[in-house]
Amino acid sequence: MTTAPATPEVAAALNQACECRTINEPLLHRLLEDDAALAGQWQSVASTRPHLFSSTTVFLSRHTVAQITQAVATLERVIALAPYRQAALARAPAVALHAFGPKGVFMGYDFHLSAQGPRLIEVNTNASGALLNAILARANQACCDAIEWAFQPHSALARLEDTFFDMFLAEWRSQRGEQPLRSVAIVDDGPSQQYLAPEFELFRQMFERRGLVAVVADSADLDHRDGRLWHGAQPIDLVYNRLTDFDLSDPGHGALLHAYTAGHVVLTPHPRAHALHADKRNLVTLSDDAMLASWGVSEADRQVLRDVVPHTVAVTPDTSQALWAQRRQYFFKPVSGYGAKGTYRGDKLTKRVWETILAGDHVAQVLVAPGARLVQVDGVSSDLKFDVRAYAYDGQVQLMAARMYAGQTTNFRTPGGGFAPIVVLP
Repeated sequence: MTTAPATPEVAAALNQACECRTINEPLLHRLLEDDAALAGQWQSVASTRPHLFSSTTVFLSRHTVAQITQAVATLERVIALAPYRQAALARAPAVALHAFGPKGVFMGYDFHLSAQGPRLIEVNTNASGALLNAILARANQACCDAIEWAFQPHSALARLEDTFFDMFLAEWRSQRGEQPLRSVAIVDDGPSQQYLAPEFELFRQMFERRGLVAVVADSADLDHRDGRLWHGAQPIDLVYNRLTDFDLSDPGHGALLHAYTAGHVVLTPHPRAHALHADKRNLVTLSDDAMLASWGVSEADRQVLRDVVPHTVAVTPDTSQALWAQRRQYFFKPVSGYGAKGTYRGDKLTKRVWETILAGDHVAQVLVAPGARLVQVDGVSSDLKFDVRAYAYDGQVQLMAARMYAGQTTNFRTPGGGFAPIVVLP
């Protein structure tokens, strides 16, 4: 094992051969409990979210990691081009036309690993789990001497929280310059009821440790008055946006919408970031080589996109007949969906569901099977699926993690599944 080349094939072989538990659960619990945000709460988290964390790791080769890193940087370069932005914003809601400076924190690039390399499945603008995965990775350790060679120390993990905070500070300064940042709100609908509510508390504590006033807030409890956004008596300078109402069109988000469009609060991520990155119709553009060439995208960047972006087409009356005939080759997604809601594998489609797809606004992406990871749950071995998420800011990957699951999509309901750390083979 120690002399084997760390190729993608070696990583795949380890994912299919090593079923040991690599997460030091007592250490993970201690790391979580040591954070003041979750002190005394771990038992509650574990009982209400039993499948939040997997008990094992996912192995990747350095080559695969380099491909993902290159893909993220390439995507960011293409998205920055004027013709791309014009096309994306032309189909976006008016609120996406506002450009105040922030780029959008925690962009999430989700990949499946094919035999030919990583393939981009989708992009998310409010990718969740970064802080949880940063802690999880610190509790990952070799399960036995035979695999010790693969588990190298990652000193960068200890600095990740600083990296994340610096990202928020960069967002603030891009809109407010050198004005002091004093207060932050982590905002969602019914935040205490969200599955990843523990992470909201981790972020609140992260901000407070750096001298800021920080609150976890329901969007319905915000108020826009006197040229400021308020949470009760507390003025809010910056909002870390965890809402899935990407254009803020829900009436319950009116205060945040008005404060944002007036420039009275720094919002990240924001509707413009979603329109440019996460609208599924962008996958059609990014897999259209001829269009990208006409926009002046370099041959090198187009080759990266040809390699990494599965061919994607819009579901329209003109394409519907061919797509139905070839449906087993595709995965169908709503253009503004999230969390795999409303997505369908073509080989699972019924005529009734197909009519729903035709009546909505969907794209069809060439199907790329997820990776497979052998796990042991209650003494029984089984294969789980996994995808790889690259958390990135401004085209730079900050952290990679995996999500393991059974079924059609990631779900956090699978025994043995959940977030899993990445081990990059040396």
